Amino acid sequence: MSDRKKKKVTKAERLKQLQEEEERRQKEEEEARVKYEKEEMERLELERIEKEKWNQLESKDLERRNEELEELSLLERCFPEAEKLKQDTRLLSQWKHYIQCDGSPDPSIAPEINTFISLWKEETNETFEEVIAKSKLVLNLIEKLKLILLETPPYYLEDKNIIQYQGSVLEMQELLHLKFNIATEILLRQASTLADLDSGNMEKVIQDENVTLYVWANLKKNPRYKSVRFSETQTGFEIPRILATSDIALRLLHTHYDHVTPLRPISTSFQGHTTRIPQFVKDEVKSVEAAISKELPEESKQLENESKSVHEEEETKCEEQGDIEVQTLLLIENATEKPTFFEDNEVDLCQFTTLGGVYHLDILELPPQYKPMKSWMIVEILKEGLQKYIYPPETTEDVETENAFPPIKVTLEVQENVIFFEDPMVARWDAEGKHWQTDGISNVSYKSEERLITFSLETFGPVTLIQDTHVNMPFQSWELRPLGVNKVLLTVTTVFTEVQIQIKENLCMLTSIKLSDKKHSSTLEGKWMTPISFIFALKETGLNIFPSGHSHFYVIINYKDPLVELKAYRQLALLSSAFAFGWSKWNVVCTSKKVIVKLSEYLTEEPIQNPNWTLLMFSGNRAQRLKINENSETFSEALKEETEFHSTLYHMVKDFASKEAMEKIKSSNCQFIDSVCYMLLSTRLLSYS
Repeated sequence: MSDRKKKKVTKAERLKQLQEEEERRQKEEEEARVKYEKEEMERLELERIEKEKWNQLESKDLERRNEELEELSLLERCFPEAEKLKQDTRLLSQWKHYIQCDGSPDPSIAPEINTFISLWKEETNETFEEVIAKSKLVLNLIEKLKLILLETPPYYLEDKNIIQYQGSVLEMQELLHLKFNIATEILLRQASTLADLDSGNMEKVIQDENVTLYVWANLKKNPRYKSVRFSETQTGFEIPRILATSDIALRLLHTHYDHVTPLRPISTSFQGHTTRIPQFVKDEVKSVEAAISKELPEESKQLENESKSVHEEEETKCEEQGDIEVQTLLLIENATEKPTFFEDNEVDLCQFTTLGGVYHLDILELPPQYKPMKSWMIVEILKEGLQKYIYPPETTEDVETENAFPPIKVTLEVQENVIFFEDPMVARWDAEGKHWQTDGISNVSYKSEERLITFSLETFGPVTLIQDTHVNMPFQSWELRPLGVNKVLLTVTTVFTEVQIQIKENLCMLTSIKLSDKKHSSTLEGKWMTPISFIFALKETGLNIFPSGHSHFYVIINYKDPLVELKAYRQLALLSSAFAFGWSKWNVVCTSKKVIVKLSEYLTEEPIQNPNWTLLMFSGNRAQRLKINENSETFSEALKEETEFHSTLYHMVKDFASKEAMEKIKSSNCQFIDSVCYMLLSTRLLSYS
């Protein structure tokens, strides 16, 4: 009982305890409040200091912005200079052709090319070998016209020139194919004299760098002879009994070029842009003025006068450079609408690309054969010329069995210099609809090691192999590094390959290709070409790393504002002779109005094992170094300590670049800068990586 009394707490003691707890709680709250107020004051002070520092940096940036933009404008004079040199080169090439007097026409001069076509039409009885020899010149003329259309800026081309050039291309393409048909007829008239002693049928293979002809004439009509294999090749057919017993010839004309796919229309809507300053430049100047008047009201009058003078200077410069800027901006603008006019099974040529040329598969009626008569050879020449054998026939009333006209099995050799990253698809030409389509083809199989493709075809006609245009997009990473004065190496890494391209002056060259970490040889390696010719050649081999205006409909991209992209590529090109640039993972995180690249000064031609990369963020009118690096865990736009921001990338790197690096930049060749810029614009690395 006594112990219980000792443990019992009196009311007074309980009140005292509660009072002490309340006092302790209040004390803790007071301490917490004081601590919070102190921390908040410190935070606000830090924010004030940071804001003051930021305002000082902004004021400093605005003060020198006009000067920096003016200096950048002077540096970017290299682009119109390069364009002028390209125009001079085009005129010089015309003059060289004129004084060469080699008998070949200038395809850009209508009377010359029309005379050439007319004279060739009059030539008759040309053998296949003679047509092949002439085709080298014709293909060269076609390529020249296509390059003129691709390389000549729209403001130098009139509508009548475009119509003339495309008309000449189409006429030469059609005439060349007609000549091959006539030559095939002449060859088939001699089938009986060229018959194989063992089989009794005629077989002929004629190979050239641009064309390969396979012809088989069924002279014996042996119903058991259903397998046609051309000697020393894997190319052949499996024909049904009805063809094995018919007076027919099988022809496979493999043209290593594509003259079947219609030419893409060239837009002439650029003409309206050529007489005015690009609107985006006007908008930019207005935004600069607004920023200046808002941030520095006390100096508004003085700065307003300065901005007006800058505006006037910009207008003068834009009159000289506007056409080029609009043209380059059109290169990276995305189409607003996806093509939706495709029929069932029609190949979308924005999504797929034809590769390896066209295989013209034909079943032909065997023409009358040469017959010896004394010392003469006589032959009946049909007025209608070479005729196609209709298979399957339009009417099948006389045929008893349903499977009398099965699909024909075809085995083709795939062109060696073409790369397929996935198994190719087969498409056939619809002559009526004027498009490629995938129906009527079955049992497709591809042997990548042997480069053989086998399929069954319901009806004969032109067929081609197609590949996803965007199989190598988006890119995994990229790097642009100097290799000396006016020379850089561009490396683009994709899921399937790593492509290395050298750029020097106004030329590009494929340095190497890696497939599955193994080097792959290409006929393009070591060949220097102009950027447009190089891109065209690379696409033809299946190495397409060049997005089109419709590519964003088929690839998930990291969209960037076209104007920001344009400015970034131009300024990266200006700095490329002394600085290496590369892909940054943070470029995906930042907004579409900003781009982030990693940068390192690079004054040696040899690769540096561990470059000292720094991150740059650029919004088109402001460049800054970032505090974070490539290995940081979270993204932040915080400015790197003891650095400032500038209006251009050039002035940003000027803060920390060596004297030697800046000298290299200033001594860069204008054609080299223009070529680097064009390759960056064509690959769109900032949006497609």
